[in-house]
Order: sequence, then structure tokens, then C-alpha cells
Amino acid sequence: MLFWQVPAPNEALLISGSKRQAQATQFRIVTGHGSFVMPVKQKARKLSLALREAEIAEDCVTQQGIRLTVRAVTVFKVGDDFVSIANAARRFLAEQERMEELVGRIFAGHLRSIVGGLTVEQIIRERDRVAQEVKAGSHNEMEKLGIVVDALQIQEIEDATGYITNLAAPHAAAVASQARIAQAKADQEAAQREQEALALKAEYERDTAIKRAGFVAETEQANAHAAQAGPLAQAKATQQVIEEQTALAQRHVELAAQRLEAEVRRPADAEAYRQRAIAEAERDMAKFQAEGEAYRRTTLATAEAQAVRVQADGDAYAERTLAEAQAAANAARAESLRGGAQELIAASRVVENLPALVDAASQGIAGSNLTILNGSEGVSQVTAGIVGQGLAILDVLRRSTQAQGGAAGRVVAPQQAPVPQADGADGQEGTGLS
Repeated sequence: MLFWQVPAPNEALLISGSKRQAQATQFRIVTGHGSFVMPVKQKARKLSLALREAEIAEDCVTQQGIRLTVRAVTVFKVGDDFVSIANAARRFLAEQERMEELVGRIFAGHLRSIVGGLTVEQIIRERDRVAQEVKAGSHNEMEKLGIVVDALQIQEIEDATGYITNLAAPHAAAVASQARIAQAKADQEAAQREQEALALKAEYERDTAIKRAGFVAETEQANAHAAQAGPLAQAKATQQVIEEQTALAQRHVELAAQRLEAEVRRPADAEAYRQRAIAEAERDMAKFQAEGEAYRRTTLATAEAQAVRVQADGDAYAERTLAEAQAAANAARAESLRGGAQELIAASRVVENLPALVDAASQGIAGSNLTILNGSEGVSQVTAGIVGQGLAILDVLRRSTQAQGGAAGRVVAPQQAPVPQADGADGQEGTGLS
């Protein structure tokens, strides 16, 4: 119809001139459906709700005093609610073409403010943070303008002083170094693989040549065998004849060796064994005779030496016993001088006969055929026994003599006067003999 108007999906129809308004505005806003517009009495205008884009290129100074050129892009549109549409209509309805420019200036101001409080490193590393802060800082202005910001992106940061380039130089050098290393490794791996491929190719060619040569050799060998089949068969037959003849000759040799073994070697071995046994028996007999003669001579020499030693021990003992007998005789005489004439006579007789007794005993021992088991110690023991017996006999005679002298004294005592002791004597009693 002529007076019925319908806005597009991305447009808002603004109708002014009505007395009654459903919204709290001076005009009526229609979106999504059509509306009747009274001619002359009402006036209808359209506000675009489509998406708009504004590019920003602003020179900014960072917190470090470095001048940067920041290029950004923002995507915005008029809000879909009636308040945003009304605010945007009042400000941009007549200048909808300049909406991008006006919004870009607002964002540029906030961008300069945000960049001024950051360092270059923060701006480079935290671009999203810069964009969010710019959006947050411009939120109130955009709300008053009825603008909704869909996106804000920092596209490029230009540095005329070369600060960013210098920051990136170490990393670029490291990356370039890594790239060169990676390229060198890739070249090395490629060369290694190429060498391995060449080696495999050469190995394959070698194996092929070896197999080909083997096939040729087998073919030639088969041909040679075929050519030599006749002579080879004849040679084998001849070889078998020679082997049989050789075996027969070997058998003859073995028979001759066995005959020689039975007729010559075994009798010779038996005779040699008999001669060797006789020689060994004669050698053992001579050895036993020599050992018996040596033992006999050793025994005789030992016996003669023992006899000489016994004779010497007997002579020494006789002399020692004679000396002891004389000493005992002297002691007995001295003792008899105190005991009386009877004791003296008896002791004198015993003493006179004692050397003869000892001499006879020693000669008897020397001439006797005694076997002394313990050498000179045994001889000493025998002589000591004889001397002990002699001394025992002497002691018995002494006691008997003293007993007889005492009895005679008791008989004679009443007839004899006491004998006075001389002055200066050595304590011995008088014997009563002149």
C-alpha cells in the first residue's frame, strides 16, 4: 500500500508526528514488522542496524616514551533495544555515513590513553588486554551513543625507532640459528639417506653380479661335467682298481708284520725279560749280602766299643773304690782308736781285704760276658751295687766289733783304773795302749 511501510530486518523504522507513543520517546520505533504512516501528518525515517567497521590508525606514546603507531579495527552496530536505537537516532540519523569516523575517533582517544600506561613489551604480548581495556574504557560513551561493540582487534604495531625490531633480533637470530641447524640436519639426513640409498644400490648391484657370476659358473661347471663324464668314469674305475690293489698289499704287509711279531719279536721279548729278571735277582742278592756284611761289621764295632767302655769304666771304678776303701780304713782306724783294740783289729782286717775284694769284683765284671742295656749308666749302677754290698758288709763287721769291744770293756773295767785326760787334748779318750 502507498502509506504502509515495512523496515528491512537490519533497519529500524522511526515514525514521528504521532501524539500517542508507546515508547518513552518522542517518536515511535518499529522493527521487524510494518506500520501505517499518515501522509503529511507523520514522517517516517529509517536507521540502519547493520554491522559497521571502523579502522583506527593512531600514533601513541608508551610508558617508556617510545612512539608507536597502533592500527586496530573495531566492529560495532546500533543496539537492538529501543533505547539504543533512540540514542543512535538522535545522534546519527542525519549523519549515518559518518558514524564509522565518529566512533573511530572515540576509540582512538581511549587507545592513546591505554597505550600510554603500558610498555612496548606488554603491548606486544598482551594485545587482547589492550583491546579489552579500550572496550571497557569506551563502554559508557558507546552506551550513550547507542552503539554495541562486537569486537576490537589490534592489527599492527609499527615502530619507527626500531625498538621492536631490536627486541625481536635475539629471538630472530635464535630462530635463524635453529633454522640453519634444522636445515643442516635435514641436509645431513638427506645426504645420509642418499648414501644409504647408494650403498643399497651398490649392494644390490654386487649381489646381482655375484648371482650372475654364480649362474655362469654353474653353467660352465655343468658343461665341464658333461664334457668330462666319460674320462671321469674311466678314472673312477681305475681308482677303484688301484684302491683294491692297495688294500691287498696292505693286507700282505699286515700278515708279514704278524708273522714277524709271532716268530721274532715275542721270543726276543721273552728272552730279554728272562735276562732282565736274572740280572735283577743277582743285583738284589749282592745288595742284601753287602747290607748284611755292613750290619755285621757295625754290630762288632759297636760291641768292641762297648766292651772297651765297660773295661775303662771298671778300671775307673776300681781305682775310685780303692781310694774310698782306703779313706774308709783310715776313718775306721781313727774310730778304733776311741773304741778299743778289738775294733781296731777287726776294722784293719776288713780294710786290708777290701781292696782285694773290689779288685776281684772289677776284674770279674771286666772279664764277664754281660749285656749292659743302658751303657755307662748301667755299668755305674752295677759297680755301685757291689760297693754298696761291700760297705754293708763293712758296717755289719763294725757293729759286731763294737759289740764285742763293749762287752770286753765291761769285763775288764773293774780291774782297770780310769785314765785321766791330758790338758790341752782334742776331746779324744785314751786307748789304754802305750
